[in-house]
Amino acid sequence: MLLNKRLVLITLALLLVLFTGYQFKQKFETTQTFGKSDIEYGATGKDVYEMQGRLKFLGFYYDEVDGDFGYNTLRSLKWFQSEFGIKVDGVAGDITKLKLWEATKEYRPTAADLPSVNPPATGGGGGGGTTEAPAAPDKNANLAPTNHLGLSTQDLNLMANAVYGEARGEPYTGQIAVAAVILNRVKSASFPDTVSGVIFQPGAFTAVADGQIWLTPNENAKKAVLDALNGMDPSGGCIYYFNPVTATSKWIWSRPQVKTIGKHIFCK
Repeated sequence: MLLNKRLVLITLALLLVLFTGYQFKQKFETTQTFGKSDIEYGATGKDVYEMQGRLKFLGFYYDEVDGDFGYNTLRSLKWFQSEFGIKVDGVAGDITKLKLWEATKEYRPTAADLPSVNPPATGGGGGGGTTEAPAAPDKNANLAPTNHLGLSTQDLNLMANAVYGEARGEPYTGQIAVAAVILNRVKSASFPDTVSGVIFQPGAFTAVADGQIWLTPNENAKKAVLDALNGMDPSGGCIYYFNPVTATSKWIWSRPQVKTIGKHIFCK
């Protein structure tokens, strides 16, 4: 009996060490990305560049990554906080920075996301006049198009996440239909024209609101995205879908319904 108690205590101690180590690793990697201070409205510098770049990577920020924490950055940060269940205070404290880091582990800043290391000279010196900094390359230049729509690998991965988060319990045809709805929205003038913009549009997808967008998609979800990219659209051109059992919006019932696939009704 005494031996069993010792084994239980040793096991609990090991689990505590592993958990503490994991937390320490996360905190260390976060502090390697951001400084220790909170990032607040009016701030400038490296931490703001990093935050803006990561918010833009997720589709929450649309302006220039300039390292200046202005009003648009504040709105974007609050939007991110509301979608991820964080206190919406517009301050990037420890919790917000950790959530942002966890959600953007694949983020790699491009030249367009970094501060200029050679700002234009403004007269003086030996030559006089001005020296213009070279134009920054397109932020998507390193993302090779993988299809006729020009979507990047990042776009396809994000779509697979959305399909898995929204429809992993649905028939395979229904999963293709969800992917097709995302593509139909990208093509529609009524929605953002990027995959991330469509998926992270406020209130658009339940999987974003409850965090299931970050679950690792299975092969079916990935294949459904590719089938939709290759022209399959079981939804019949729809730009909306909903589950009639869980839907809370009365407005969605006013949309013209096209078909039902699994638990989802697809509509225009």
